[in-house]
Amino acid sequence: MTEDYEDLYRNAPFAYVSLDADGRIAMANDTLADWIGCPAHDLRGQRFRDLLTVGTMMHYETSYSPLLAMQGHFDEASLDLRTADGGKFAVFGNARVVRDADGQHLATRLALLKSTGRRLYEREILDARDRSETTERATQATLATERETSELREQFIAVLGHDLRNPLASISSGARLLQRDLRPERRTRLFEAIQGSVVRMSSLIDNVMDFARGRLGAGIPLDLRPDVMLGPILEQVVTELRIGVPDRAIETAFALPEPIRCDPSRIAQLVSNLLGNALTHGAKGEPVRMRAGVDGATLTISVANGGAPIPEPALARLFQPFFRGEVRPSQQGLGLGLHIASEIAKAHAGTLGVTSTPAETRFTFRMPLHLPGS
Repeated sequence: MTEDYEDLYRNAPFAYVSLDADGRIAMANDTLADWIGCPAHDLRGQRFRDLLTVGTMMHYETSYSPLLAMQGHFDEASLDLRTADGGKFAVFGNARVVRDADGQHLATRLALLKSTGRRLYEREILDARDRSETTERATQATLATERETSELREQFIAVLGHDLRNPLASISSGARLLQRDLRPERRTRLFEAIQGSVVRMSSLIDNVMDFARGRLGAGIPLDLRPDVMLGPILEQVVTELRIGVPDRAIETAFALPEPIRCDPSRIAQLVSNLLGNALTHGAKGEPVRMRAGVDGATLTISVANGGAPIPEPALARLFQPFFRGEVRPSQQGLGLGLHIASEIAKAHAGTLGVTSTPAETRFTFRMPLHLPGS
């Protein structure tokens, strides 16, 4: 029977350790020795904490040792033993303090159970939870994006239909009137109105196409030319817009005597969008003011109008697609014009900014004269 107990102690399915009052190993079974790769007789006299990895030893000294001192035991402590080959061996430990009749500390009994499989299982559970949470967050983000896309699509279709219907109605009405025997001056005004509607529709279609191209990742394509005389091009844009709104004043001041490297059609589109925005949202009784010139190595084009200032919270989002209708809800528009203008500015390595006060709202495009690659 004694031999059976001896074998049960030495080859138990768990490690058994007895520590003296100083925390040194008085007894240790062969199971512990096998786990860490150290002969059992070499363990006697060592401090138990010295068998632990550095991180575990610090935690043992700051948490588990105080628990033993205060309550006389701890349960299911997660410990990592140092192995002879420099690795670590994961265990769970239960400890009890043995005292004499006077309450003096005689020994500490430790039972250590192998926990490698349990640690792996817990890690798998945590990883599965993390993956589940990540999947849930991704799903929620996808749903939010799909809802936003759906809302944008509905808004896009509704406003596009509205914006195209108006100029089409104007063209249709003007064409019917031109069939009548009208005086030459009346026919001229109708022709100008039709031409203005065509320009508006063309600009709208250009913006839609550019926005779609940008969403597909192509960006705003440029056809850079080295010797563009911008003055006549800007004058042409102003003339076209004046035809569409003959009752509005557009004041211009251009100082562009030298050729500039740029994409003339894109600059014209940018200016057309800014002027169209100013004519739509500016005060009806005040002129729209456009300035263009060169300051040092920078081309500057600005468009200003009077009227109520843009609310401060809206300024930060003004160049986002579909946002324009939120600035003044009574005004219709796709909200693409300023977004496309901003993208054209970026494509030219330039910037498009805005300031808005009770005195005026001013959009300013600045572009370096020496573009990258020039």
